Amino acid sequence: MELSHQLLQGRVMHRRHETKDNAFSYGIYYLSLPAHARAHPDLAHNRAGAISFHDADHGPKTGADLGVWIDSILKDADLDGIIDKVQLIAMPRVLGYVFNPVSFWMCFDAQRELRAVICEVNNTFGETHNYLCAHADQSPIDGADWLCAEKVFHVSPFMSRDGQYKFRFSIQGDKIGIWINLLDDTGALKLTTALTGRLSPLTKSALHRAFWRYPLVTLKAITLIHWQALKLFLKGIKYISKPPQTSQVLTYAKSKEFAQHTD
Repeated sequence: MELSHQLLQGRVMHRRHETKDNAFSYGIYYLSLPAHARAHPDLAHNRAGAISFHDADHGPKTGADLGVWIDSILKDADLDGIIDKVQLIAMPRVLGYVFNPVSFWMCFDAQRELRAVICEVNNTFGETHNYLCAHADQSPIDGADWLCAEKVFHVSPFMSRDGQYKFRFSIQGDKIGIWINLLDDTGALKLTTALTGRLSPLTKSALHRAFWRYPLVTLKAITLIHWQALKLFLKGIKYISKPPQTSQVLTYAKSKEFAQHTD
């Protein structure tokens, strides 16, 4: 994976398995930016633009330096000594609007091996929670590894706030694959999600093509979320009121017992 300013174009897939099956997928693009050097001449940064990136959309969401924020998380997790570079994969603002269901802070060592990923999850109620995925022994994350964490953050009003997430990250050259599955307390699969795509250099022409290939992509994402919610309601799926969020803002998935492999 090239640790520079990149554009990730691919597809997002969601499939609900419990009660009544419901699935959808759509084309999308993300920015892939060095966490400590996000500014780019062809990308509006913290200002208006057709496609832009704003620091206030991430981390503490105050506009404070995101490099300082990510460094503090890595230090608290005792990962600062092995992490050399961090790459943020996130949706941009488009015509001033943004909604990032999940952004990914990909943390690499000096040999460019993936050591940790911080999944920054946002819900439609304006709340945020971070899941830090790393092995307990800080070993590299392989494309076949599943890293697990308890679900502690309410996302969908049609799915309870319980169960366990399983995260998998695959990087093969310019190809990226990210899978997040949700299991209930018995181990049964409740939800399958995936982001798969290919990286390319971030240029003015690439941004222009992405803008027109996926027009109003951030508005599309939030519209699809509400459309799928309506479909679930019409299918008779029970609406679950949002519980109060816990004060916890970061959940660790680093116990070795949670590290699993799949064929």
